[in-house]
Amino acid sequence: MTFSIIVVCRNAGEKLHKTIESIRRQTEDDYEIIVQDGFSTDGSVERLAVESAGEDLKIYREKDTGIYDAMNRAAAHASGRYFFFLNCGDYFQDETVLAQVKKEISRTNGRKGVRIFYGNIRERATGALVMSNPQIDDFACYRNVPCHQACFYDSRLLKKRGFRTCYKVRADYDHFLWCYYRAHASMHYMPVTVASYEGDGFSETRENKRRSLVEHAHIVRKYMSREQVFKYRLIMLATLAPLRTYLAENEATAEFYQKIKRKIYGGLVREAD
Repeated sequence: MTFSIIVVCRNAGEKLHKTIESIRRQTEDDYEIIVQDGFSTDGSVERLAVESAGEDLKIYREKDTGIYDAMNRAAAHASGRYFFFLNCGDYFQDETVLAQVKKEISRTNGRKGVRIFYGNIRERATGALVMSNPQIDDFACYRNVPCHQACFYDSRLLKKRGFRTCYKVRADYDHFLWCYYRAHASMHYMPVTVASYEGDGFSETRENKRRSLVEHAHIVRKYMSREQVFKYRLIMLATLAPLRTYLAENEATAEFYQKIKRKIYGGLVREAD
């Protein structure tokens, strides 16, 4: 089996069903669905179990300590070659996503080692198409790694080392850097818009944005030298990072900002070709 599509939930209501429906619409059927539920009480999981009888959908109900613990638990039950984590409220961009990703995987099957395939996302909060950096290097790891809704992880990466639950907001960021620096995973950019990303969720609250900054600072010190961290902080200040963040998050300016970024990243793709 090529794909394990992992959905973690707790009292997600209709969002759970819409997310599952976006998976079921895929033209590529070489996948399983793993639903990890933290004992929902809203009836959404019971309804899903009835509607999915006989399908390749597995539901596990276990107590967890948070979203990343739930993702680890789900990964332990998954059997696909590649794991993809789709949050409740997020959807596949269209019905051809898995077919496109499988084609990209097949194109590179002769290469050795563990791999992460990643693409782009569409932010529903701003309407902007967010292109991931096509070249992952030290500065990209400091500044701008693809979110997990854009990433298909070689299952061996999650089997070897799960998300560190000491990080409440940035565990996926820490895991991506571990994959790059410690597991030496090769990163393959795909010109595919993978997910329609809801946004405005757990990590977007004011408290968690502050926590995100603290966790980011702690994580980069694990993987980068002091000199690198200092240099990249200066670059971020010099390039007006707070202003760019405002432009990216503002509905009126987000698509314009992302259009400029796509043009820059498009040049990197052409250079790689």
